[in-house]
Amino acid sequence: MDLTAAALPPARRRSALLAVDLLDIPWYKRAAPALVAMALVALADFLSGKDRYLAPLMTVVPSIAALTLRPRELLLVCSLGLLIVFGLSHYDQVDNVNDERFLLGAMVSYLVLTLFSAWVARIRMRRAAAYAAVSSVAEAAQRALLRLPGPTVGPLRLAVRYASAADDARIGGDLYSVLETPHGTRVLVGDVRGKGLGAVQTAAVVLGAFREAAYDESRLRGVAARIEASVERHVPDGEFTTALFAEFRRPGAVELLHFGHVPPVQVLADGTVRVLEHPDPWVPLGLGRLVPGEPDSWDLPFGRDDVLVLCTDGVVEARRDGSGDFYPLAERAGPLVHGAARSPAELEAAVGRLYADLLAHTGGVLGDDALLLLISRVDPAPGALAGEPA
Repeated sequence: MDLTAAALPPARRRSALLAVDLLDIPWYKRAAPALVAMALVALADFLSGKDRYLAPLMTVVPSIAALTLRPRELLLVCSLGLLIVFGLSHYDQVDNVNDERFLLGAMVSYLVLTLFSAWVARIRMRRAAAYAAVSSVAEAAQRALLRLPGPTVGPLRLAVRYASAADDARIGGDLYSVLETPHGTRVLVGDVRGKGLGAVQTAAVVLGAFREAAYDESRLRGVAARIEASVERHVPDGEFTTALFAEFRRPGAVELLHFGHVPPVQVLADGTVRVLEHPDPWVPLGLGRLVPGEPDSWDLPFGRDDVLVLCTDGVVEARRDGSGDFYPLAERAGPLVHGAARSPAELEAAVGRLYADLLAHTGGVLGDDALLLLISRVDPAPGALAGEPA
């Protein structure tokens, strides 16, 4: 997903509208319910014999068509229904005065219902357009908020995949940022509780605080404390954000700070996979006032041929076919990511393979936002890292 645009392109907005109002489905498939209803009425009239006249049942057709068709399509389909009514009246030999009056009343009712249903279809499309516009604006706001970093930030190479959920909320609270600061290269990956615009607003608070504190605070714990304070001030009580902080200050090492987030996976140069679970993880951001003490960071070796895989719970909690096993990231990351630290192209190919494998596991549908961020080291010149003496 391209996150560089501040607003969604027209084609994306059109896709949102089509998906909301079923217009991404061919018209003949959307017309199928109304056509089936016509066929059933005609068949019932034919099988009941000439002494029973069931054509007035055709009045159900406009109501069914209003659920799936555009107004013009509805008028076209319902015109076919009117012709069928005429045909059935000829078949049933409607020729006396009482029957003709009955037929006239049925036709007038059919025409009135057709016009009313066309108006209902128009209202339905307007509301669908309004909903699609709101969803598109919210998704555009989320794209602008994230500010996709370049393929290289400081001493790090990056490759990312971010996919919005396939459900009605459309947007969620997954967030990430990578900044080169005077104190080293700092990374934040987080997941806000909930979905929709409220989650985006909370993500804005967290990211805004991180982008300020990352440059001001000399230690990673100070950055986290600043964000915790911002969340307590500006986010409603009960809302929280799981987060993982990483700092690359020294060559060959990474400092991690956990706040109830999914543990990262490290793929070593030989293909060995390590799940980096903190021995004493802290509570999510927004809940710090409920527990005493301070979170502890920890340092780990991180070589130039290693790859760090960061993600959100939309990845590790993705189920096979929506109800089966969780996605086994630790098992799949090794063979799919091994060797990706050699070049930016290989790192980008690796995140593509991992994301494709995730989609294959779920049958192509994600039930939650999913973020995959792969990080490897660029071999810097001596003294090039922030914080290192020249």
